[in-house]
Amino acid sequence: MRTTLFKLGTLSLALLAGSASAAVSEADAAKLGDSLTPVGAERAGNAAGTIPVWTGGLSVDAAPVSAEGFVGDPFAADQPKFTITAQNYEQYQDNLSPGQIAMLKRYPQTYRLPVYETRRSAALPQHIYDAAARNARNTTLVRGGNGLENFDTALAFPIPQDGLQVVWNHITRYRGASVRRVIAQATPQVNGSYSLVKFIDEVVYANTLTDYNAEKHGNVLFYFKQQVTEPSRLAGNVLLVHETLDQVKEPRMAWIYNAGQRRVRRAPQVAYDGPGTAADGLRTADNLDMFNGAPDRYEWKLVGKRELYIPYNSYRLDSPQLKYDDIVKPGHINQDLTRYELHRVWEVEATLKPGDRHIYAKRHLFIDEDTWQAAVIDHYDGRNQLWRVAEAHAQQVYNVQVPLYAVETLYDLISGRYLVMGMKNEEKTPYTYNYKANSNQYTPAALRNAGVR
Repeated sequence: MRTTLFKLGTLSLALLAGSASAAVSEADAAKLGDSLTPVGAERAGNAAGTIPVWTGGLSVDAAPVSAEGFVGDPFAADQPKFTITAQNYEQYQDNLSPGQIAMLKRYPQTYRLPVYETRRSAALPQHIYDAAARNARNTTLVRGGNGLENFDTALAFPIPQDGLQVVWNHITRYRGASVRRVIAQATPQVNGSYSLVKFIDEVVYANTLTDYNAEKHGNVLFYFKQQVTEPSRLAGNVLLVHETLDQVKEPRMAWIYNAGQRRVRRAPQVAYDGPGTAADGLRTADNLDMFNGAPDRYEWKLVGKRELYIPYNSYRLDSPQLKYDDIVKPGHINQDLTRYELHRVWEVEATLKPGDRHIYAKRHLFIDEDTWQAAVIDHYDGRNQLWRVAEAHAQQVYNVQVPLYAVETLYDLISGRYLVMGMKNEEKTPYTYNYKANSNQYTPAALRNAGVR
C-alpha cells in the first residue's frame, strides 16, 4: 500500500479552507509512541489494573489461520470473569452505555454480557503509525469540519481536540488495504425467523488502484461496490459508491443497478438516513460501519474518555464451526457466543443541527481508543427517546494487522427486531485482502456487467 493516500494541501480544498482547525503542537505529537500508543491511545493501564498496559498488540502469528482465511482464537482458553445480567447490572452500570442497559431490561432473560479479561490486541502496520504521526502534525479540518487538509493514509487526528475529530478518526481509521468480502445479513422477525441476504462487497481505497492518479482520484477516499447474490429476487442488484473525503465540496456519488429492470440509475438516497440495502427498514445508509458518510448534519460534542464494557476479541462469534442458526436468535444474537472486555473509549454526543433532517435526532457514540472503531452507538428519535442500539463485535485480524468487525448489530428497542450484518461463518474464503482493481471497475458503465444474474 502506498504510504500517502491523499495530499490535499495543494489541491482546491486549500482554497476553501477558511478557518482551519490547527494540528497539535510538536510537543504533543511527540507523545505518540511514548506515553501514547502510535495511534493516540493511552499506553498505560488503568489504576485499578483492570485495563492493562498496551504492549504492541497481537503478533502476525498469534494463532493458526485456516486455509479459508479464518483466524484462530488466541484467547480460546479464557473463561468469563463474570456475566452482567438484568438482575445484577446496577453494580456495573457506570461501565455500561444507556443502550446496553436498555437491552438488559428489554430482554431480561436472554440478553447478557459475558465479561472476560481485557486484552489490548490491536496492532497496525508501521506505515500506518508513521502516517498517524504525520497527521498529528499536519492534518487540519476545513470548511467547518466537513473536509480534511494535508491528510495522509489513515487516522486523521490521533490526538483529537474535539468530538468531530474523534468521528473523523472513525471514518478514516485503518481497515487494511483494499478488500473483497463475502458476507451475510439477517433481519429476524420477533420470533427469530429470518431469511439471509448475501453480498459480495469490494472496498478499494483510491491509492491502491492499479491506475491511481492523484489529480483524478484525489478527493475519493474509497470505492465501494456491493452485489447481492441471495435471495434470488434480489440477486444481481449492485450498489456502487464513490466515497469522497470532503462530502460537502463533492457529495458522495452512488449508483444502483437493478437486475430486474436492467438499468443503472443514480442513488442520492444512499446517504444520511436513506434506507440501507435489503435491511427491511431496520437501518439507515449511515448506520453501515456503525457510522459513515458526511458528518455535517450534527454537532459533535466530546464528552471525554470513560471505561466501558464493549464487544472485543470476538473470535468465537466468527468461528467457521458455527452455523448462522447458532448466531441468529429472537430479539438479539446469541449472547453466549459474545465476549465483552473493559476498554477505554472516547464518548461523543451528536445532536442534529437546527434546520437539518435525520430520523436520529441524537447519537451517543463510544469509540475504542486502541482502534478508533465505534464499539457502541445509541440512537435517539425526535422525542429524545432511545430507539436503536448498535454494537460492533470487534476482532484483530492479526495476520494482516487489521482491526475489524466480526459482525455489526443494530437493535430496535421498539419493534423488537434487529439487524445483524457481516456474518461469514458458512462462507468459503470470505475475505481477500490486498484486492487489486482499477478505476474502470468502479464506473456506472461497469455496473451492468457486474449485475448479471
